[in-house]
Amino acid sequence: MTNIRSDVYKKSVTDNFYFLKNSKNIKDAYLKAIPIENSGFLLPVSQYHAEDEALLENLTRWRNENVEVYPTQFQATIESTRSWILNRLVMVEDRILFIVVDAKGSVVGHMGFNGCHNDKLFFEIDNVVRGNRSAEKGLFSKAMQCLIEWARKTINVEGFFLRVMDDNPHAIEFYKKNNFAENKRIPLIKEINGNTVLYREAGPGEEPIKYFVNMEFKPSIEKIGESLILTAGPSVSAKEGFYSYDAALKGWNSEWSKYLTKFERNFADYIGVKYAMATSSCTGALQIGLMALDIGPGDEVIVPDQTWVATANAVRYVGAIPIFADVELDTWNLDVKSVEGLITNKTKAIMPVHMYGHPARMDGLVALANKYNLKIVEDAAPAIGAEWQGKRCGSFGDFAGFSFQGAKLMVTGEGGMLVTNNDDLYKKALKIWDQGRNPNKVFWIDEEGVKFKMSNIQAAIGLAQLERVDELIEMKRRVFSWYEEILHDVPTITLNKEINEARSIYWMSSIRLDVDAPLSRNELMKILKSRNIDSRPVFPAISQYPIWPKQQSPQPIASLVGNQAINLPSGVCLSKDEVMYVARNIKELLSK
Repeated sequence: MTNIRSDVYKKSVTDNFYFLKNSKNIKDAYLKAIPIENSGFLLPVSQYHAEDEALLENLTRWRNENVEVYPTQFQATIESTRSWILNRLVMVEDRILFIVVDAKGSVVGHMGFNGCHNDKLFFEIDNVVRGNRSAEKGLFSKAMQCLIEWARKTINVEGFFLRVMDDNPHAIEFYKKNNFAENKRIPLIKEINGNTVLYREAGPGEEPIKYFVNMEFKPSIEKIGESLILTAGPSVSAKEGFYSYDAALKGWNSEWSKYLTKFERNFADYIGVKYAMATSSCTGALQIGLMALDIGPGDEVIVPDQTWVATANAVRYVGAIPIFADVELDTWNLDVKSVEGLITNKTKAIMPVHMYGHPARMDGLVALANKYNLKIVEDAAPAIGAEWQGKRCGSFGDFAGFSFQGAKLMVTGEGGMLVTNNDDLYKKALKIWDQGRNPNKVFWIDEEGVKFKMSNIQAAIGLAQLERVDELIEMKRRVFSWYEEILHDVPTITLNKEINEARSIYWMSSIRLDVDAPLSRNELMKILKSRNIDSRPVFPAISQYPIWPKQQSPQPIASLVGNQAINLPSGVCLSKDEVMYVARNIKELLSK
């Protein structure tokens, strides 16, 4: 496990817990709450709860009624509970408590996480107390499953465990029913300090009087494969909902661009450029970039033959001609030699694509562009956070475009971003983005422009996603590592693994079948679908489409990849067991 992954994990824990615990009132808390399958909510405890006398009374009473289940045992008071909330919960970075609220709004208990900053990337489930014994049957099981699912789909956590006293058989049985299994016992001795009883781990030679039963969450795999495992899918947390609610409620008139402005500024900082401009799509962003570079009719722009159609369509939309270069077999990105062989006196720009989140070899492409005085417009649609030689994709060219379409790493439903480091190009692009409006003359249009703007509400969702982007990247990279664990030794496939000097975000985990594999690409996809495994072919060599103003024969490597490669289920919220199910099926089918 790299330090990057561990550092991102710990920061994710801190940031997510802080956001949830930073509610100023009950409305904020409910907007951040975790739903419990139409049965209630898990309400994050915040500082304002320390002034809720009714809640303090409940928590104090529950603590005293269940004192024997805690390793530290004392008689709680209202003031000690208040201090506990403020100093032992709210102020602790890696600890959080949720109030369990039923469907009628009644407070019935609590549960949470503790000690989450650790190198194993595990969450400890803590403080599980059912205070109201008349609560709906099964509510606490549902609450625990929802809490675990929330954590798993929000933070790159590796697993869950808990500790329970061995003289609490009712609790042990409850945890077993919820897929926890005992993995060790920790001997405890008893110490008394005034009115406090403390059970601590026994040292060498100390005779234990009871044990902590350490139990680890082992999710059931029985139902995996019963429903379709999708190719893509985002992680959307409470933060996205909270920000978008605020934008919908207040984001008008004087605050119409509150989230847009912050999203653009923070995105530019993240990529490492001066300027960012939110757009309605990546296609629109690329088109604005080409227009700002004065690329138009008769000009040629070199694009990869292996990409989504939008890359070349942006060229076509400004009246220019896309010229299709081949791609490298190891990266599926533009091949510098192929690009150089296609340059003519009509060539004005190169548009590399960082395919499926793997960076192109930008040093060679930048050197080529400088040699022939060409512009670079990066199609970084699927590559937010990817790096080449330590530099983020999108920061190499004159312009770059990114996508937040619903299947991407970061989502706003639909949407994009145009970035640049050039002051003059930014001013030109901004005017085009604003429909050619003269900034010094009210409602006066004096140049060509477009209407490809993003809404403030979309930007609110995008800002929340951006604040979580590094943890999302680690979750994507983890999905690929799970596939690699099973598929690395299958002789007839090649995984799209990052090359030296590259850091891929693995937006899509993909494989390329050898031409002599026991099944064809399409046969494999068909059988996988029958086993409830979604997949999709990678993009074909797009020069074959009849829509281009200049026809070319398809490039050989682009054709090979387009005919032989598959995108596997790669959604950021996939569990390891789901990925293992997919990988084992592929290995079985290709090993016959």
